[in-house]
Amino acid sequence: MTISDPPVWDGTSSDPNDEQFGDIVHETSLEDVSEYDAVFVGEPYDGAVIGRRGAREGPTAIRRALASLKTNHFDDGPVGTVADLGDVSFDGSRDGVAGVQSMVADITADVYERGSFPVFLGGDNSLTVGNVRPLLALDASVGVVSFDAHLDCREPLDGPSSGTPYRQLFDEGLDKLAVVGARHFETSTAYADFLGEVGGTILTADEVGRDPVQTTDFALDALANCDFVFVSLDVDVLDQTAAPGVSAPTPGGITTRELYTMLRRVASDSRVVGFEVVECAPSLDDSGRTVDAAARAVAHFLSGVTADA
Repeated sequence: MTISDPPVWDGTSSDPNDEQFGDIVHETSLEDVSEYDAVFVGEPYDGAVIGRRGAREGPTAIRRALASLKTNHFDDGPVGTVADLGDVSFDGSRDGVAGVQSMVADITADVYERGSFPVFLGGDNSLTVGNVRPLLALDASVGVVSFDAHLDCREPLDGPSSGTPYRQLFDEGLDKLAVVGARHFETSTAYADFLGEVGGTILTADEVGRDPVQTTDFALDALANCDFVFVSLDVDVLDQTAAPGVSAPTPGGITTRELYTMLRRVASDSRVVGFEVVECAPSLDDSGRTVDAAARAVAHFLSGVTADA
């Protein structure tokens, strides 16, 4: 498995005052990733999806939507320095989902070891294992904040899938998991019980609706003893009206405004070492709503990460 050459980023505005992500994202190589505040790594793979496929198209579509966004956040000014490493190549991957997770982990380990802050553009939720596994090899406590409608703690009885990443990661030494935006009637009792038994935290979409800032603080408090925090965004955490282009869209989800508020708050935590966006499936989208929501989620997260960089 290799990484392809990064795409060329271009802004779309003819106004010289309109600084866009397309103007500031630079191509980079693995040797130079540490020179930037954050680096994109595309992961176009959806071979582990339980439901509808299409997430392999996510990285290209998210980049395209992000390129036309302005870089300015009213509270923190322009986003800092960002680069693009390119896409992981999954051509010829014949070892099943577990093999893909292992190969992804080898690549992401190199990114982490070079002192970079990776932003993984997925791809399906099985890739979370490869994105987090290198952190578990460190002599440190690791937690994950997962913005997701589901807990993704299924047992990998027939092998890993997009529904098993956190069961796998707990088996490998993950210390804490806080799921934010979980949807009622979307998770079996057995999996909710499992997360409770391992000391995980479930914060529902209802709780987010009452107070997204307080809910985010609860999630971070649940990971108070962790040295490193990884942040995962499964776009299906959004209500299906905002994100129809996912594997399993359902009603009762959170709003984009709530999500962006929470992402910025989490991103500002100094323990956060990586971020991923998964399960954005452009071919299942309606008028580009899901892709646009995902791209703006990346922008909001980056504004929080680079505000004090």
